[in-house]
Amino acid sequence: MHIMWYFRAKEIVEFGRRVEKNGLAFYRTVAEKTADAGVKEIFNYLAAEEEEHERIFAAMLPGLEDYNPPESYPGEYQDYVRVLVDEHVFSSDTDPVALAAKVNNALEALNLAIGFEKDSILFFYELRGLVPERERATVDKLIHEEQKHIRKLAQFKKELA
Repeated sequence: MHIMWYFRAKEIVEFGRRVEKNGLAFYRTVAEKTADAGVKEIFNYLAAEEEEHERIFAAMLPGLEDYNPPESYPGEYQDYVRVLVDEHVFSSDTDPVALAAKVNNALEALNLAIGFEKDSILFFYELRGLVPERERATVDKLIHEEQKHIRKLAQFKKELA
């Protein structure tokens, strides 16, 4: 028996919130770790951006309906989606605070952050094709938010170079 799964925007938004919370922890840790006032300011700004993105995503939730896909066993759908998230963005083995503590300089931190944002965008694009047409605008909004963030990171990287 083949089961066709459709992802709903609500689940994607919840995963987006998780990613933003991990990014927030990463950026705050880098900001706390650095002694350079300029670098501290950049990463505090990025932390605030992640916090704002999480609020944006949270504000999307009330208008999105729940979806209960057919399952072969209880939790099958959630297990599948969790694997997608864990493999694409901040894997379950990655502690954002511990990762930030290992960063040697601001450029390295920016490169990691750009990688995280790219993973987020790829994840949302992958899931965009799996949500019903009527919910793609919500996913597009998530993608747009992550694209803005990556542009900011690239700008900060140029300024540091």
